[in-house]
Amino acid sequence: IATNMIRSKREIPHAWMMMEADVTDLVSYRNAVKDEFLLREGYPITYFAFFLKAIAQSLKEFPELNSTWADDKIIRKNDINLSIAVATDDALFVPVIKHADEKSIKGIAREIHELAEKTRQGRLKAEDLQGGTFTVNNTGTFGSIQSMGIINYPQAAILQVESIVKKLVVMDNGMVAVRDRVNLCLSLDHRVLDGFICGKFLKRVKERLESITKENINIY
Repeated sequence: IATNMIRSKREIPHAWMMMEADVTDLVSYRNAVKDEFLLREGYPITYFAFFLKAIAQSLKEFPELNSTWADDKIIRKNDINLSIAVATDDALFVPVIKHADEKSIKGIAREIHELAEKTRQGRLKAEDLQGGTFTVNNTGTFGSIQSMGIINYPQAAILQVESIVKKLVVMDNGMVAVRDRVNLCLSLDHRVLDGFICGKFLKRVKERLESITKENINIY
């Protein structure tokens, strides 16, 4: 890990951007179904599963972010394999959810749970850690609200999902309301990506997250 981090900072010209999303409806929906889901499936449905689904779908629309730099050319990956950071008491591992764009929110939630359990029990296999094309770090777990991730070499970007916090927000109608907001922090390889395409990608992730309601989302 240390070697890859040093190589990433030495070789990759990092740039950074952030976008805030309103996830009030997502929070309400997840809170409404979490107890029944846990009872029915035997593992939790976390906010992170919803985020990963939105990110995977958006990567399909903007494959530029699902790429890597190779000497003098850009290699665009066909598969969308999300690396997720899982910490133990004394180490950090980055197992991979393969073909995340083809999985339901339920399927992603199951893989998050299984990979976390395997990590903490020391049962990860080499194949669990291979093939990642884009990394998502759930820094919000620790209460972070803004961070700048180091890109997981040789990928082209890493997205930090920060803590969901309640804020007083001035709505379009001029009224003030308490809303659930989250920062999405993206570090990008400026050889492969620029602010224009990354801004469009983050905007699409934001739109997906803000459109999640009981009526238009199916976790199964």
